[in-house]
Order: sequence, then C-alpha cells, then structure tokens
Amino acid sequence: MSNIREEMPILVRHEGDWTGTYTIVDTAGKVIDRYESHLTCQFPENSSHSYYQINRYKWSDGKREEYEFPGIYKDKALWFDTDRIDGKAWETGNSTIILWFTYKTAPEMELYEMIQISADNNHRARTWHWFKNQQIYQRTLIQEERLR
Repeated sequence: MSNIREEMPILVRHEGDWTGTYTIVDTAGKVIDRYESHLTCQFPENSSHSYYQINRYKWSDGKREEYEFPGIYKDKALWFDTDRIDGKAWETGNSTIILWFTYKTAPEMELYEMIQISADNNHRARTWHWFKNQQIYQRTLIQEERLR
C-alpha cells in the first residue's frame, strides 16, 4: 500500500498550523483584496482521507470564511474532489509543491499554485495564478509562518 508520509516528504513538512496574509492583485499589480489566514494541515490516522486541510480567513471588516479540503493520496499525488473544487497536488524539487484546481461552480476558471517551504520548515511562500478561459486575470500572494 502506498504511504503518503514516505512518498510525499515535502508535503509532510507542511503538517501543522500556519498563519499569514493573502494579498490578491490584478495583472497590473493593484491590490484587490487582503486578508489574514489560519490553515491547518493534517494527516489523519484511520481515515478515508490521507490528508485534511482547514482554511480559515478573516478580513479587517470582521468577515470570516472557513473551508475544509479532504484529500486522497494515489499515484504520488494528492487528489481533491470536494463540493467546491477538483484538483491535484504533486511535489517537485526539494521544497516545492504544485497545486492545480478548478472550482466546480466556475469550470472556465483554473488555478495554479506554487507552495515553497523554507529549509527550517517554519515559513511558506505561496503564489496562485488565476486563469479564466485560459487567460491570467489575477494572482494571490501568500506569506505564512508556522504557528507555535
């Protein structure tokens, strides 16, 4: 049986809680939105899901959102099929994960994310490239630290 902890060691380095800031910019670099985040990355034991992530977002005006992303491990990749998204994540290099997904309510859109973890496993830099009808229209810049 395949083991996510052995076959996706970069992903395993993300286990735990992360806090940070999301900044969304248009193609000219103008800030569209900014908000705080708290993400939890888990590898549940005895579960039908190999991976489980909870994303919590908070805006300065008090607005809050929370989303859960259960993932299934197969073929050295993490697969997502939730009410909200279809997607796949895989490792490349020594510290990078690439994630691709589409929103089920907007099939003309797709997103590519690069997740870079520091050598000490305490900092992450993430970028999302948003495409609609195969044209980039915005980017999300994310800076995070491991919650201690």
